[in-house]
Amino acid sequence: MNYRILGRTGLKVSEVGLGSEAFVGKDDEFAQMLLDIALQAGINYFDLYNSEPYIRDSFGKAMEGRRDQFILQAHLCSAWIDGQYKRTRNIETVKSAYEDLLRRLRTDYIDVGMIHYLDEQKDFDEVFGGSVIKYARELKAAGTIRHIGMSTHNPRVAIQAAKSKEIDVIMFSVNPAYDILPPNEDVNTLFEKSTYEASDVLSCTDPERLELYSLCESEGVALTVMKPYGGGALLNAKESPFGVAMTVAQCLHYCLTRPAVACVLAGAHTKEQLLEAAAYSELPEEKKDFAALLGSTPAHRFMDKCMYCGHCAPCTMGIDIASVNKFTDLCDAQHMIPETVREHYNALKVKASSCIKCGACEKRCPFGVKIIEHMQKAYELFKS
Repeated sequence: MNYRILGRTGLKVSEVGLGSEAFVGKDDEFAQMLLDIALQAGINYFDLYNSEPYIRDSFGKAMEGRRDQFILQAHLCSAWIDGQYKRTRNIETVKSAYEDLLRRLRTDYIDVGMIHYLDEQKDFDEVFGGSVIKYARELKAAGTIRHIGMSTHNPRVAIQAAKSKEIDVIMFSVNPAYDILPPNEDVNTLFEKSTYEASDVLSCTDPERLELYSLCESEGVALTVMKPYGGGALLNAKESPFGVAMTVAQCLHYCLTRPAVACVLAGAHTKEQLLEAAAYSELPEEKKDFAALLGSTPAHRFMDKCMYCGHCAPCTMGIDIASVNKFTDLCDAQHMIPETVREHYNALKVKASSCIKCGACEKRCPFGVKIIEHMQKAYELFKS
């Protein structure tokens, strides 16, 4: 397993984590088994949004005696009311649900306290202007949560969270299908195949999503990924908006090559699915490669946008073209040169200025990127 730093939290997390859907409808024995396998595979990052009491109990029992092996992101505002899950902003309900979470998990702290599911602007305004964020601050000050996070599917809301200085981790839905869509407050549109037939769907990453990735990278706000498989649609050619099936490894690799992403929370309902995701780190690059597939799909083929896949390599002059393009894109998305990005560019052994315009890289690029122009642009951008 490979590990990454969770942004400015400083926590060292496995690049593949485990979501909590696996525990729905299962018993304590299953939870124990699955968490044992996850830890043995090197997974140390877990998301627990479920408010169902039995899931919290099962997770707590399985974690008991080894709390230090778990880095938990668990959710504020996710409550169990009258026998069903509810998203709530009622502060008394939020408090009682969080106290229930700690009690059932048999712990006195959560590593990342996620403010749960903010997709609408009015919801964001209510939370960040009201009692929920105040409660989160109180919990952080007391050490009951170590860092404040937030989950959303809307890049416009996520950008505001990243700029707020309150949020250290954003749980965000990332995959190549969602990345081509414009922001929307209705999460259900992400799952509808008809959405991808709209006229404003792009053949490259939506600019506001690029801005989010760039901003988080430069601000040290970590992204943890939900929905890496698009609810399973990307693994099925008939359901995928691209008309082809991706593999689990390709989906994970796509997410992990986006700026600011620290951990992908893989959905796993069986130990076999968990082990398949956990094996990602050990796979050869050709098994992870998504470029040829996304560069030649029958629908929504990605074009003229660097996907940082590395197919352009090796450069005649030794330029790390993917990194140069990534740093340039990070600056473009924010309309400025963040100091962290400038430092990363300056650390490159070979700069864009070394390009001799031989064009070998362009012949290898599956996305038709005008790499020579990109190198010139990078040179002009960073030469000062």
